[in-house]
Amino acid sequence: MDSGLYAAYTGLLARTQALDTAANNLANAGTNGFRAQRDYFSGVLAGGLDQNLATSSQVGQAVNGFGVLGGNRLDMGQGQLAVTGNPLDLALQGQGFFAIQTPNGVRYTRDGSFSRSTTGVLETSHGEPVLDAKMQPITIPTGTVQISPDGTISVATPDGSAISGQVGVFDFTDPSALTAEGTNRFTADGVKPIPANAQVQQGAVEDSNEDAIHGTMQMVLVQRQAEMMQKALSVFNNDFDKTAAEDLPRV
Repeated sequence: MDSGLYAAYTGLLARTQALDTAANNLANAGTNGFRAQRDYFSGVLAGGLDQNLATSSQVGQAVNGFGVLGGNRLDMGQGQLAVTGNPLDLALQGQGFFAIQTPNGVRYTRDGSFSRSTTGVLETSHGEPVLDAKMQPITIPTGTVQISPDGTISVATPDGSAISGQVGVFDFTDPSALTAEGTNRFTADGVKPIPANAQVQQGAVEDSNEDAIHGTMQMVLVQRQAEMMQKALSVFNNDFDKTAAEDLPRV
């Protein structure tokens, strides 16, 4: 069997899977704090065979030379910061995440679109408490709020100014420990976060780190690659059909 068939098949499979990733990235180009996912590729059999066996024959070399989609990795690149003027909107400059308490447990996010609840708790747009450095909800009294780059919250009231808490900013030594949940939230089950060095910017939110222009270009590129692999696979199938119809009857 022509080894070109392996290349066409694995190429089509990889590009079809990569197309889903590109479409998801593009769909979330306007989502605050979204982290795009990038594809990575690996050999078809290299991970499961002894290297000598995998390269000792022409077929082994051919099969292992064709990349398949190994999975996705989160792109931790910085997104653009958009000024909102809301004193409770927060953006992170640098690596790190806010921690929020959800019904399913603690989750991490870069989306700092926060507000103050009727009871004074700093919360997300979904009503989930934002946590401090000790993983506790933050209560903000009524007054003029100032938030420093290290996340310290001070509130000016008629009685004076007082510190009411500090927004927790966390990071992970191994970013691969994070698993995307929804559009801009992440889980880190079993992995302990560490304090981050990111700076908090008040009155701004972070946009997605995938812009619509590059996202569209990537999706078109992957789609064209998939179409090319599909055409190549069709050519090989036609060649096999021709061999079966014309050459085999002569044997």
